[in-house]
Amino acid sequence: MTFTDTVRFLYSLGHELKVVKWDLERMRVLLAALDNPHSQGRFVHVAGTNGKGSTCAMIEAALRADGLRTALYTSPHLIDPRERIAIGGQMISEAAWVAAFAEVHAAAERLLATDEIDGHPSFFETVTAMAFLAFARARVEITVLETGLGGRLDATNVVERPEVAVITPIDFDHETFLGSSLESIAAEKAGILKPGRPAVFAAQRPEALRVLENRALELDIAVRHSSSWRVEDLVADRFGSRFTLAGDEEIPIECPLPGAHQVENARTAITALASLGVPAAAIRSGIAAARWPGRLERIPGSPDVILDGAHNPAGARALAGYIREFFADEPVRLIFGAMRDKAVEEVTSVLYPLAAEIILTAPDQPRALHPEALAEMAAEADRARMSLVGSIDAALAMVEKRSRMTTFVTGSLFLVGEARALLTRT
Repeated sequence: MTFTDTVRFLYSLGHELKVVKWDLERMRVLLAALDNPHSQGRFVHVAGTNGKGSTCAMIEAALRADGLRTALYTSPHLIDPRERIAIGGQMISEAAWVAAFAEVHAAAERLLATDEIDGHPSFFETVTAMAFLAFARARVEITVLETGLGGRLDATNVVERPEVAVITPIDFDHETFLGSSLESIAAEKAGILKPGRPAVFAAQRPEALRVLENRALELDIAVRHSSSWRVEDLVADRFGSRFTLAGDEEIPIECPLPGAHQVENARTAITALASLGVPAAAIRSGIAAARWPGRLERIPGSPDVILDGAHNPAGARALAGYIREFFADEPVRLIFGAMRDKAVEEVTSVLYPLAAEIILTAPDQPRALHPEALAEMAAEADRARMSLVGSIDAALAMVEKRSRMTTFVTGSLFLVGEARALLTRT
């Protein structure tokens, strides 16, 4: 089976949110058939609504800078599904991907034949098992593990004893599955907390923090808060920030990930790293080297294009804050596309008023909203600044013919991934 064959099969399993089984039993049975690769090595487990991926990237980079053999498991991917499974800062090879898939798929088929599981593991379950297997085969020392959705019933939550559980800011997203209140969403995220295992909490809304703190008390967990570090001498620009974190010691930080929200993500990552005993020198060099594509990622050109997967209200507010702070004196253009299961009107009400021009399009996904539907949701004042095109390549071609203003591609990570593939190809 080729790499392309494996990807085609995984996509054939169907839309994750429709076919996923909200139960960890199938995952546990599958991993047991693979000799429990998730029981090997150490794990940092990260959940939250926004900032998970950035926080994971910073933690992994600093652990690697400390000389450890690291792995990073994240989702979703932007272009290549192998982006989800990285060892030593590099996504695994196609050969390693195919080998892991073949082993997981064969185990699933055996379990199906003996009725030990009730269906083939979903896309996310399969790829999560592949990651555990690849990391065990590579003898990784420590893995930074991002949840996919929620926490309590997420396929990654088979890890029993994380070195530390990290919870980034909690906000509204996936309410259909996680609940319609911050309290219910926080309860799902708190599912990654394990008895007696330490935790790190980012700055949270009071409703979410109460739930996290109560769960930590129930489980006898030692909690470190990111707010235990003071941010001093902050200087930010379009390309990142510099600041000093002051706590038990002072650590000068250069963060290459732009946006005010990344200061909190860095502070959360550093709180986790300090709890693991990572020295300040490795923290500094790791944070400075961290990369997280598709999140306020600048693609230089004429005009510059900035990619940002602001697909929920909190992400939209963060992007809006960035535009207001650094583009207040110049017009910007928005290329926007979204999926049907997102809070589209809330996102667009935040972003549309900031753009001098708006190009509506759609990612190449069956769940995507058509540009016409997006236009119908818009206020009359916003519609006057809109153009509608059927694809991201058509949108980028339109930009080439228009005035040279910075262009933001946002609204869906699928759209961001398609744009990145077009803009970075050689």
